[in-house]
Amino acid sequence: MSYLLALDQGTSSSRSIVFKEDGSVLASVQQEFRQIYPQPGWVEHDPWQIWQTQLATAIEALAKSGISARQVSALGITNQRETTVVWHRATGQPIHPAIVWQDRRTADMCAAMKDQGEEPVVQAKTGLLLDPYFSGSKIGWALENWPQLKEAGANLAVGTVESYLVYRLTGGSHITDASNAARTALMAIGSGGWDDGLMDLFGVPRDILPEITDCAGDLGTTMPEHFGGAIRICGMAGDQQAATIGQGCFAIGQTKATFGTGAFVLTQTGTTLRQSRHRLLSTILYQLNGERHYALEGSVFVAGSLVQWLRDDLGLISHAAETEPLARSVPDNGGVYLVPALSGLGAPHWRPDARAAISGLSFAAKKAHVARAALEAMAHQTYDLKTAFAADGADWAELRIDGGMVTNDWMA
Repeated sequence: MSYLLALDQGTSSSRSIVFKEDGSVLASVQQEFRQIYPQPGWVEHDPWQIWQTQLATAIEALAKSGISARQVSALGITNQRETTVVWHRATGQPIHPAIVWQDRRTADMCAAMKDQGEEPVVQAKTGLLLDPYFSGSKIGWALENWPQLKEAGANLAVGTVESYLVYRLTGGSHITDASNAARTALMAIGSGGWDDGLMDLFGVPRDILPEITDCAGDLGTTMPEHFGGAIRICGMAGDQQAATIGQGCFAIGQTKATFGTGAFVLTQTGTTLRQSRHRLLSTILYQLNGERHYALEGSVFVAGSLVQWLRDDLGLISHAAETEPLARSVPDNGGVYLVPALSGLGAPHWRPDARAAISGLSFAAKKAHVARAALEAMAHQTYDLKTAFAADGADWAELRIDGGMVTNDWMA
């Protein structure tokens, strides 16, 4: 029997899963890593910690499975998207903390570009909007503000998280798959390559960027020392595209929603690139043999991370699972509403300057009302997205849901 090894590098944890041929899980190992908030609106990760936790979980998952590297037919990678890593080509060592997709530090840069009338051109080429969410402005900001990048010279390499992991796993292959490249705002997703005009707009030179590949195929081989033998890398896709594929959304119009750290809804649109007129995103779902399949996407920045914030920073709950009995313990929200703009607001509002708010508080309000309002916020945000999809002529006939939050039956 042969096996598959999946690396799932997420926003708050790294996970590795060994699958049998029939798709059943043989072993799964997960490690959380540190979230870094240098100042309001900034979110960073330590790329070295990302690499170490991902490697450690993979090694442990193989050990738990009782199999060797030679029994693994293929390795696949899915990852938090848009998060930007910079590293040294010669050593593979990160040069600076990674700028996470939630980071808002380039809001003023994006606003200035909007004022200059650049957004229609960006949207036409990339399917994206001018927002600090995407990698292009993060890379441009880093090149402008971190002297270490200039000092690296020709040894500077830039990529999203899957690109960094492949570089480390293979010992120097600098590639990215089309689904992740589509999230940089540097790729013309209709033609499938890096765009000179976009690179000029964000101040990003071509020679620091990875080569764009298909999402599946012969993508490289891991160095034997990592797993005690070489394993072929045969698949890469950004986490939300991977979830859409995993949910079997292969027919036009099929839709999934992932309620994880954020919440993301993708609707399959086939080989037709559809531009949204209601502030949704057009993105590459996957690319095979050079043929691109697309999706419309609605991106919500704060979902499960809101519950994590209630737990870790406000101390209102001890475990995420407490929110369900708390929500059920009161007949309604008591007039309490929570706007979860801890990292601004994503689709369809696109307000990086927005901040979170809890309103309607009175002496009658208890933590149960706040917990319920937090869960209701997921429904309100999803409703906003459904309204936008419907206005774009892509209303949902069904919604296939996944992510850590869907274990909460009250929210679902």
